[in-house]
Amino acid sequence: MSRKHQHYRGAEVSCWVKYVLFGFNIIFWLLGAAFLAVGLWAWAEKFSVFLGLIFFLELTAGILALVFKDWIKDQLNFFINNNVKAYRDDIDLQNLIDFAQNYWSCCGAHGPNDWNLNMYFNCTDNNPSRERCGVPFSCCIKDPAEDVINTQCGYDVRLKAESDQLKFINTKGCVGQFEKWLQENLIVVSGVFVCVALLQIFGICLAQNLVSDVGAVRASW
Repeated sequence: MSRKHQHYRGAEVSCWVKYVLFGFNIIFWLLGAAFLAVGLWAWAEKFSVFLGLIFFLELTAGILALVFKDWIKDQLNFFINNNVKAYRDDIDLQNLIDFAQNYWSCCGAHGPNDWNLNMYFNCTDNNPSRERCGVPFSCCIKDPAEDVINTQCGYDVRLKAESDQLKFINTKGCVGQFEKWLQENLIVVSGVFVCVALLQIFGICLAQNLVSDVGAVRASW
């Protein structure tokens, strides 16, 4: 009995590896319940292989983003224009577009006239909507003195000359503003991806260490 006990103590699972690995997985659990569900399955099967796959996919996505940046730009343009058409059809989508236009101080994919794609805002003569030739309030230049948002600030604004529109609304498109934001924050965005990648590599090493320790314990039985 004593020999077995002594032999078992010679090959034990490292406690700090187990607890650090657990803490590492808690970080990824915060990224979403879906990731946690898959992670729990992977924990029981091949955790290090799963993390390696995730890291490889992210690396591939980053490379493809650089190679096919023009295609991604076209897809972003297509996505925004399609959502402009459905602006009044889905409240969640409407809030998303308003947030984007307000955050990036933009209007439409390439400019305010993109809102002609929407049946309520288009400038056709047979459009009975009160919002005809207007833009959503999220396109408007905010007045710091206003405590309450004026949701009608974009009414009829596209009936004005383009030089006059500049006084009331943001006239730059969201695609261009997003590209500008990405360039200005490239270091921050890259830093986030690098940190995530390093965490994943660290997790792979911990998982491999844990697998080795478990294998050593099983071999000692």
